Amino acid sequence: MPPPSSSSTDELQALRAELASMKGELRVVTAERDLLREKLKAYQRQLFASRSEVRGSEQRDLFLNEAEALATGCEPAQETETEHRVEVGAHERKKRGRKPLDPMLPREVVRHELPESERVCAHDGHALVEIGAEISEQLDIVPQQVRVIQHQRIKYACPCCDLGIKVTPAPSRIIPKGLLTESALAWVVVSKFADALPLYRIAALLHRFGGDISRGTLAASVVRVGMAVQPLINLMRDHLLEADIVYGDETTVQVLKEPGRAAQRKSYMWAQMNGTGPPVRMFSYSPTRSAAQAAALYAGIKHGAVLMSDGYEPYNEIARTNQLVHLGCWAHARRYLIEAEEALPKEQRGGNHPVSEFIRLIGQLFAVEARSENMTPEQRQQLRQARSQPVLDQIEALLSRHLNSVLPQSGFGKALQYLRGQWPKLVRYVGNGAWPISNNPCHAASGMTGIMPTPRLCRVMHARGGGYGLS
Repeated sequence: MPPPSSSSTDELQALRAELASMKGELRVVTAERDLLREKLKAYQRQLFASRSEVRGSEQRDLFLNEAEALATGCEPAQETETEHRVEVGAHERKKRGRKPLDPMLPREVVRHELPESERVCAHDGHALVEIGAEISEQLDIVPQQVRVIQHQRIKYACPCCDLGIKVTPAPSRIIPKGLLTESALAWVVVSKFADALPLYRIAALLHRFGGDISRGTLAASVVRVGMAVQPLINLMRDHLLEADIVYGDETTVQVLKEPGRAAQRKSYMWAQMNGTGPPVRMFSYSPTRSAAQAAALYAGIKHGAVLMSDGYEPYNEIARTNQLVHLGCWAHARRYLIEAEEALPKEQRGGNHPVSEFIRLIGQLFAVEARSENMTPEQRQQLRQARSQPVLDQIEALLSRHLNSVLPQSGFGKALQYLRGQWPKLVRYVGNGAWPISNNPCHAASGMTGIMPTPRLCRVMHARGGGYGLS
């Protein structure tokens, strides 16, 4: 067989080079396709999917069938039972039973007595005497009561002339000439910010019980209350910033009819919470997420304190400026990985895919925290060193293995980049049993999506540079 000619060799090399080039282009096109699919799924989740991070089958639609779903396998409580413990081996196990009612609640005693005709002994006919009582308790709820307080300012006059008329001064009020009493104002504020009831629902609830108060009046009243208690809010902020541990978080909020801003533009609600001492939660509205806004919120924080936050850069500057111990949030790191996993095909989720392995390992870290909930800081630190540190070593090894093999623009790639950038702060909590693993206490305590103020409240807050504080 004659040897191939030089032209055939050149043609073969050209074809191989073209094939290699086409394979490279195919990899690029495939990667771009996967990115577009991932973005499409992310947009679809944003529009249609649940916002919860609950994994598995425990997420349910409880809008209409909440009672049926939660009551499955349960019976209505009939009376309180005292919980007691049973010794099992080397530990105590709680025996199931209904939780006793709060002993601090007021008690109304209802005596149930036998009629006179039945208080006779069936054996010898003697009259029965009272020797005690069998006691059971029920929780009673008095429905909302709306009433009118009529203030009568008594007038006095001199019986001898018309010049000596006096009128009793009006009592001081938090809102001068306000229609709502201080008790009613407190109920409105608690309903709005603690119970997450919109003002229109509060107005409807009042109307049901005969109180015809407009939504606008309620909004104006809440604003006036906020102005009146501003000195108290200032004291609460001072107390929060003097704590040894401070949590910080922020989330987007849409504000309608804000002067100079389109309704589609993002505004922000900043949340702060102390981790030591009597709990204080502060909420501050801002139209931006600027570093200047963050610096103003943390001005005066105690030097050397612990700051728990996500990876937003202004928090890093605050920590550097005030010489804080900066902790990273494992919940945020897990959230990015969960979003990356949700972009995978269904058959790959929860299997042996690396992103699922990361999520499982982080779940083990939180399992250690759940186990140490009632431990002292010293005991928790020992448990973390024994159980959490090996898991952190596994996560770090997994991160090194996959960091450079994943497309940086993909959701998984971004999650790994976040892990790498936050790693020193993420592992720092293991060194002290009093330090938190995540920002979940702040995020959960805030209930930010439920306490968002009305557009009018946001506008007034922004105009006055104010915020809200809850204790």
